[in-house]
Amino acid sequence: MDSYVLTVKCPSTRGIVAAIANCLTDQGCNLTDSHQFDDPLTGQFFMRVTFVSEKGTSQAQLIEGFAPVAQGFAMDWAIHAGTPRMKVLLLVSNFGHCLNDLLYRWRIGALPIDIVGVVSNHHSYQKQVVNHDIPFHHIKVTKENKPDAEARLLAVVEETGAELLVLARYMQVLSDALCTRMSGRIINIHHSFLPSFKGANPYKQAYERGVKLIGATAHYVTAELDEGPIIEQDTVRVTHAQSAEDYVSLGRDVEAQVLARAIHAHIHHRVFQNGNKTVVFPASPGSYASERMG
Repeated sequence: MDSYVLTVKCPSTRGIVAAIANCLTDQGCNLTDSHQFDDPLTGQFFMRVTFVSEKGTSQAQLIEGFAPVAQGFAMDWAIHAGTPRMKVLLLVSNFGHCLNDLLYRWRIGALPIDIVGVVSNHHSYQKQVVNHDIPFHHIKVTKENKPDAEARLLAVVEETGAELLVLARYMQVLSDALCTRMSGRIINIHHSFLPSFKGANPYKQAYERGVKLIGATAHYVTAELDEGPIIEQDTVRVTHAQSAEDYVSLGRDVEAQVLARAIHAHIHHRVFQNGNKTVVFPASPGSYASERMG
């Protein structure tokens, strides 16, 4: 039986859940997992439903059959096939811990994506990427060539059909135009000290201030630098007995784990943007173990 994921965002009102369940049931579908959230502050309703088609109803038929319900509730919605792997383009500079982690999870199947390429403004990880049989694109970025470099990046996006861009410690600021064009399809990772400890060596700065918690934040990229809707965060405790090098090591670990979990949530259509925030539904039972790896 073919499996599907229905995602719904619409103004909150009575009868939405019943209408969705009845429509899918009438088309010969069995609901296997469901999560919903009604936000009283924004007046928005969010729902994610996984289901199987027990009568062989095609995706096109499901979309056609659900359209009247969606129109009646003014839904922003989609029905995704449950098996296709999202095409992901990774971007990295000179810090490779997130890239290494993602390549490992991808290789063992813990992160079910198709990595269609790696873009970097340095050559540091070219050999490693190529050894994974993944295309490597070196795009040098300077103040003088930044528009041309971004045009080349967009060309790679178009050529590869990338559906998601992951900034795996890519130390370049994307233009407002690119952020707008790929809104909701670019994920970034950074330490959670911001707005404190900006610039170089943030972990050393944190060490010198006696910080007791190290954290990481994964978020969607917007025109407002490092202020996009947050998808995933985590922390690890440190003590006075640890060194600045310990801070860096622990920070790298938590960054890699947070980024992987954010990507996992996005590719499984569990993340909904809700103004400046997100609604993130928990992983389905069948995928939870792989998400918590590491």
